[in-house]
Formats: sequence, structure tokens, C-alpha cells
Amino acid sequence: MSDLPLSLDGALGEQLARVVDVEGKIPRAIDALAPLDGRDVVLIGSSDSARARELTERGARVVLVERVDDAGSLPAGSADVVLAMWSAFRGPDPADLAAADRLLRPEGRLVVVHDYGRDDVSRLRGDLPDYGLWSRRDGPFLRGGFRIRVVHCWWTFGSLDEAREFLAGAFGAVGQEVGSGLHRPRLSWNVAIYHRLRGAGAGPALQSPA
Repeated sequence: MSDLPLSLDGALGEQLARVVDVEGKIPRAIDALAPLDGRDVVLIGSSDSARARELTERGARVVLVERVDDAGSLPAGSADVVLAMWSAFRGPDPADLAAADRLLRPEGRLVVVHDYGRDDVSRLRGDLPDYGLWSRRDGPFLRGGFRIRVVHCWWTFGSLDEAREFLAGAFGAVGQEVGSGLHRPRLSWNVAIYHRLRGAGAGPALQSPA
């Protein structure tokens, strides 16, 4: 599920959906980078979609596509924004970029959301390419013409007990360790929003964190 940064079963997954970015920083940042009001947005990989609802509430006309390579059924030049959150553009693959560019109108923008790391959440998940290679100047995103904006978000719980119970249930011993060190019922969570104009492929560029 691309609505969330990771997949958890049952009640744990439902709880994660309730605590992730309750302040709505991610949709606000997307809207700032690729204005949504009155725009056609192809949202890749989102099934339910808390995310689709957020985009619609900001005035976007949203089409859901499960996979990047399923987008061939959509007309060329039919989107102002192609948006993928966590599950797609993991690299990214040149064929996927070409598929996104085919969908985008001139001056359209591809927006890709992944975890950035350097936070509490990354301590739970171990060594992932999201936390290292992808965000480096010599990594596939910045080398491939993307810019990056880092958004400082939270997983916010109702109490310390709730946070510790969730972390232990979802992540076992490492979750217990992280939970025991919390002083507030929330975990720091840095999110990378990679974005590029249609066909962009120039050198790397960085933006200031939000």
C-alpha cells in the first residue's frame, strides 16, 4: 500500500494510518511543489486512498493507477502531475520515468515520495537505500534531474503507553528499544519529496528542508 511508508497487517496497519503525518505536512508540501487545484493528477499505487481524498480536497482531479506500467492505458499528455508515494519509482527505473513523461503535459511534474531517514523511524527499519544512496548527490534521483525537498513530519500517538505498545507490536525488540527512549508520544519522521519537470535530466539540485 503506497498510502503508508510500510505495510503492517490488521490493527497495527490501521493504527499506523491514524498516526502518520496527522498535521498534513506531506500534502501541503506536494501542493506547494506541484499545485493541485484544478489539475489532473495520476496517483500511482494507491488503493484506498486517504491520499486520493487529500488531493481531491485540494481541488485535484485524481485518477488511480496501480502500477507505473499500467499507465499505458491512459492518454499521452493527460496529466499535470504524476504522483507516487513509497511503492513506485524505487530507483527509479528509466522505463518508469519514460512512462511518467508520456503522461505528463509540457511543464507537468513528476512527484515521488519516499522516506529520507536521519530520524526515529529509520532506527526501526534498518539500512534501506531510501536513507542513504537515494538522497545523495550521486544517487539515482538527484543525478537524474530530480530536486528534493525534505519535510520534517511525525508519527503522533495519543500517549507514551500507546506509542510503546505499537512499536513493540510492530517492530519487536528494536521497537521496544526505541519506545523506551521516547519522552514524548511521537517519533520524528523525515520524508523526501523528489520532483522533476517532464523530461528533466540535468544535474542535481537541493532545496532547503521544510
